Amino acid sequence: MDHAASASQHDDRLTVVPSRWRDLLALTKPGIIGGNLIATLGGYFLAAHGTFDWVTFSTVMLGIALVIASGCACNNVIDRDIDALMARTRHRPLAKGRISITQALGVSALLGVAGVVCLALGTNGLTVALAVIGWGVYVGVYSLYMKRHSEYGTLVGSLSGAMPPVVGYCAVTGQFDSGAFMLLVIFCLWQMPHSYAIAIFRYADYRRASIPVLPVVHGIKRAKHHILGYIVAFIPASLALVLASQAGTGYLCVALAMGGYWLYLALCGFRLGDDVRWAKKVFGVSILTITAMSLVMVLEAMVPMWA
Repeated sequence: MDHAASASQHDDRLTVVPSRWRDLLALTKPGIIGGNLIATLGGYFLAAHGTFDWVTFSTVMLGIALVIASGCACNNVIDRDIDALMARTRHRPLAKGRISITQALGVSALLGVAGVVCLALGTNGLTVALAVIGWGVYVGVYSLYMKRHSEYGTLVGSLSGAMPPVVGYCAVTGQFDSGAFMLLVIFCLWQMPHSYAIAIFRYADYRRASIPVLPVVHGIKRAKHHILGYIVAFIPASLALVLASQAGTGYLCVALAMGGYWLYLALCGFRLGDDVRWAKKVFGVSILTITAMSLVMVLEAMVPMWA
C-alpha cells in the first residue's frame, strides 16, 4: 500500500469518528436539553429562596439532563419512520440509518440509568419519581401511542414537557406543594400554544407524516383559537406565583410584559394573511417568554445570596 492510500484511509477514519460522535449527540437533541435545563434552573431557584447547595444543584441539573437525553434518544428510535418523511427531521441519524436501533437504545438505556442514579444519589425520592414519570409519559404514552393516534397527543406531551422545572423545585423542597403544582400548570399551559405554533408552520410535514395534530385535524383557524385560549389561561396562571408570594416584582413585570406581548401576537393571527410567518413569531416569542420568566426566577433568588 502506498503512502497516499494509507494517508487517505487515515483521514477517512478521522472523519468517521467525529461524525459518529456528532450523530450520537444529535440523538439526544441538545437544543431540547438546553431549553429544559433553563426551566429546571428556574424551578430550583424558585424553591431555594436564597439558599444554595452545590450537591443538590449539580446532581439535579446533570441528572435531569441525562434523563431528558435518554427520552430523546428513545423518541428518535420510535419516530424514525415518520422522521424520514418530514423535511425538518429527515436527516436525523436514525432516519438516515447512520446509527442502528440497537446502538440508539443502548445509548438511551445508559443515559437513563445514569440520570436516575445521579438524581437518587444527590436529591430525593420524589425528584427521582417525577423524572421517571416524565420520561415514561414522553416515551411510553406520547411517543409510542398518542402522537400517532390522537389530536390530544400534544396535551399529553405537555405533561412531560412541564416536568423539568417541577423536578428542579422538588429537588430543593422534597415535597409536591402548591409551588410545584403552579409550575406544572404554568409550563403545561405554555407548551400548548408553543406546540400548536410549530404544527402550523410545519403543517406540510405533519400532514405528510399523518400526525394528527390539531391544525391538521381541525384546521389552522381552530388552532389559532386554541393558541389564543391557552395564552389567556397562561397569563393568570403565571401570575399566581406572585399572588402566592413565590415570586417577586421582577418576575411580575416580566410575566406581564412577555405574556401581554404573546397575547397581542396571538390576536394578530386573526388578521394576518401569512400563517407560517405568524406562527414562527408566536413560537419565537414563546421561547423568549418562558426563558425570561425562568431566568428572572433565578435572579430574584440570587439577590438574597449576594446581600
